[in-house]
Amino acid sequence: MDLPPALDDIKRDFFNAGIPSFGVAGNFTGHLEQAGEAKDFEGMKVREGVPKALFPTFIPCEKNNLKNTPFFLTDFPFSSEKILYPTGEDKIQIEPECAIICSAEWNEGKLLSLTPLCFASSNDCSIRKEGAKKISEKKNWGSCSKGLSSHLIAIDSFEKGGLLDRYSIASFLLRDGEAYTYGETSSVKSYSYIYKTLVDWLVEKINFQKNEGPAEEISSYLKEAGFPERIMISIGATRYTPFGEKNFLRGGDEAAVVLFPHDKYDEADVKRMLLEGSLANDKEVSLLRQKIVVEEK
Repeated sequence: MDLPPALDDIKRDFFNAGIPSFGVAGNFTGHLEQAGEAKDFEGMKVREGVPKALFPTFIPCEKNNLKNTPFFLTDFPFSSEKILYPTGEDKIQIEPECAIICSAEWNEGKLLSLTPLCFASSNDCSIRKEGAKKISEKKNWGSCSKGLSSHLIAIDSFEKGGLLDRYSIASFLLRDGEAYTYGETSSVKSYSYIYKTLVDWLVEKINFQKNEGPAEEISSYLKEAGFPERIMISIGATRYTPFGEKNFLRGGDEAAVVLFPHDKYDEADVKRMLLEGSLANDKEVSLLRQKIVVEEK
């Protein structure tokens, strides 16, 4: 079944590197502690239960016009098929998330509003390493360093009672014919910030977040991107299972992130269908399945 025209346009725009992309740090209680990143935010004054920061993963800019945006953020990092292992690193993890693509309304350089249009499963794949000054330094290491499902699902209303209330996020590492649950299967509505609370927070961060600690000044990047009409945001990674917390990705693995209607399937159904290869046949499911590839030197 073909995508409706509007979703088809959004999909084409995204994978043609036309939509700036961001992630939300600390939108699931406990994830930053598991990832060893909570200490990075110790100097920032953030209330308990509030996301820590908005961080960039991709900014579509011409490199020769840059004044503020780091060069590496202009490399398009998303793939729906594979993750290329970062050279010289040995600790990368799946970050299973729900991503939303929004339309953006601007006025004289300020973001007035964001309107969520569609959602998809996302892998905000991350390097675990000490000494990175900014979150983004562990996120974009070039082509095929992150993931977004090619199956977008339209949002009816981004509020309680809408379609997303039916959805949960599951994630698995596929290795040697087995599927290991990687992140805790969690409902989308259990994010710390979701719906209007999240959108209001995003608008505030895009307009006013400062270059402080591991956070960056987002507004200057989007100015260089020409105040884009659409913005993609991965809204936060779930907590890891004990397996996911201790097991890093290696060549030959597959990473799978699934957004599924939990009134239709449970985690056991999703795992079984993933191994059978039938999960992609359900249009109510947004599946992201990526091979982990180590390039030969």
